[in-house]
Amino acid sequence: MYIRTTSRKNADGSVVRYVQLAHNEWDQAAGCAKAKVLFNLGRYEQVDVEALKRLVASISRFLSPEDALKAQASVSAQSPLRFVSSRRFGGAWTLDQLWRRLGIQRVLVSLLEKRRFEAPIERAIFAMVANRALAPSSKLAVENWVATEVAIPELEGIPVHQLYRAMDFLREATESLQQQVFFAAADPLNLEVDLLYFDTTSTYFELDEEEPDLRRRGHSKDHRPDLPQAVIGLAVTRDGIPVRCWVWPGNTADSTVITKVKDDLVGWRLGRVITVVDRGFTSDDNLRYLQRTGGHYIAGVRLRSGKPGTEMALNRAGRFHTIRDNLEVKEIVVGNGEARKRYVLVRNPHQAQKDRETRDKLLRRLQEELAQLHALHPDEHPKAACTLLAHPVYGRYLRTDKKGGLHLNQAKVREEEKLDGKYLLETSDDTLTPEDVALGYKQLLEVEDAFRTLKQTLELRPVYHHLEDRIRTHVLLCWLALLLVRVAEHQTGQTWRQLRNTLDTMHLGEFAGPDGRLLQRTEATAAQRQIFAKLQLPDPPLFMELQPTPVEKI
Repeated sequence: MYIRTTSRKNADGSVVRYVQLAHNEWDQAAGCAKAKVLFNLGRYEQVDVEALKRLVASISRFLSPEDALKAQASVSAQSPLRFVSSRRFGGAWTLDQLWRRLGIQRVLVSLLEKRRFEAPIERAIFAMVANRALAPSSKLAVENWVATEVAIPELEGIPVHQLYRAMDFLREATESLQQQVFFAAADPLNLEVDLLYFDTTSTYFELDEEEPDLRRRGHSKDHRPDLPQAVIGLAVTRDGIPVRCWVWPGNTADSTVITKVKDDLVGWRLGRVITVVDRGFTSDDNLRYLQRTGGHYIAGVRLRSGKPGTEMALNRAGRFHTIRDNLEVKEIVVGNGEARKRYVLVRNPHQAQKDRETRDKLLRRLQEELAQLHALHPDEHPKAACTLLAHPVYGRYLRTDKKGGLHLNQAKVREEEKLDGKYLLETSDDTLTPEDVALGYKQLLEVEDAFRTLKQTLELRPVYHHLEDRIRTHVLLCWLALLLVRVAEHQTGQTWRQLRNTLDTMHLGEFAGPDGRLLQRTEATAAQRQIFAKLQLPDPPLFMELQPTPVEKI
């Protein structure tokens, strides 16, 4: 399909030209293709050029970004333009606008005032953060990514040595940066920090040997005990907005980090804060420490810990009361005076049904294992019995008789049935209702979701840096990217993968002609405009840069 012009000569010798929309069809009789007119657009001098532009823009929606930019330039340029290149633009522009709106650029500029860097350090830091969110790669690859694949506002290119220099500055400013960024973002986001959720995870290194720094072997939450790792702590708000991150050696136990977390956040003077932590942090010393300076906690308690308070809470009679989200709660107070502890036992009927079904399947398999065990030769029986008894799951439901034989422990089965769909919480705040405690703890999933985003979307792992300072800075860059991503997700109601895929279809094209150089973006789609509206951002300018050709002096 194409636009063609035809002409007709009048009797007075004048020539009239017409514009038509046509396409070629094969004429079998003639043995050649002939033009078929689909629509007559009228006389050449009377053609509605604006209507043609709208037609080109409409057709451009079905073209690749490069072809769309070529089509737009062909109808809008006053002089002939040559298409040079096209780079992804929508995602980087959106992240940059959030970066500025949340005050991160202002914080970095203020921290850089006393340093006389000639390189654009703030832009280099943003480029590395945007890279984690849009196309995670090594720092060496960021140099080429900025130069050829993405259009970073106010940054044409950045050599890799300047990226490393920016990382070194970022490591020096880590403590001050995290605090200032949080308080700069608190007002525009209207952050609520009455509940802070904390948890840890691990990230591994593609190195075989341990080093006397962060890289140590420990309990791997990535299921990679064969590799050295570092432990990462993360505090987030009830909406999943990251507040602060920490990095510790890979052999650090969860129970040893609470004092550091509490001390660091006390220095921020956040006011009355209730810290929500999982079962791995709930030693008596940690819970007492969380109550310093007027703080409180909501903590998960191990159901099978065997502690007297836990046993009393589980065995206390009383009715469950139904609350939201398919949860039932029962409040229990154990002890008096300073020894008084307040528990909330939570039951999820749906989860209880799943737990019963899972255990029934497990017990059927265990019965089969016991049947096979009894059929073994006496010489083989002891070794097989020991293996089965030491099994991390089966061993819980087995007992031995006086002769050393294995049998199903029915009493243990009945005990486990009482725990189906339940979890136990402890809190130091008497002003919270049992419902507030249960729903507050349930939101601890926000931290797990943040870790999932760090590892899968932002590709925190594996880490290839060797220097401890660079490792810490790599985590900090991922934390900054997580902040931007979480804000975008929270305000739009879409996942970052969905947002990224939609925004990356907006490209910025470079055109060159006799009059100079022009940077023009593709037309914004309806989905992109909807994202900008929800983020309270204006549409990007259609023309980003115009560089006229210098006029030579005579």
